[in-house]
Amino acid sequence: MRVILGRALSGLVIAVLVADAAVNLLAPRVLENEIAAVQFPTSLSPVLAVIMLVCAAVYALPKTSFVGAVLITGFFGGAIAIHLRVGEIFSPPQLVSLVLGAATWVGIYLRDTRWQAMLFRSR
Repeated sequence: MRVILGRALSGLVIAVLVADAAVNLLAPRVLENEIAAVQFPTSLSPVLAVIMLVCAAVYALPKTSFVGAVLITGFFGGAIAIHLRVGEIFSPPQLVSLVLGAATWVGIYLRDTRWQAMLFRSR
């Protein structure tokens, strides 16, 4: 059951990253107002999309999932910092980034028994 829940959480994180990347690549005008609100150049939408796709791909592969989790944590941490910079505190994008960042690590913990054994060893 744990493994299924872990895969579901990881799949959710991957799906959100891929969907957001698709919007940034295929329809950046949809996000124009949101990007301008945080004073981020809209010309960087394709760059953000590529970063999201790389993070999702690295996280999806079992052998590189730890590195992917670190990359995703950095990405969502940067998103939270950008919103803080413009005075948004506990805004919906920040909360979503926080929840997805936590889901990234909970997902990897639940789907990989090596993490469970390493973190909660009995002596």
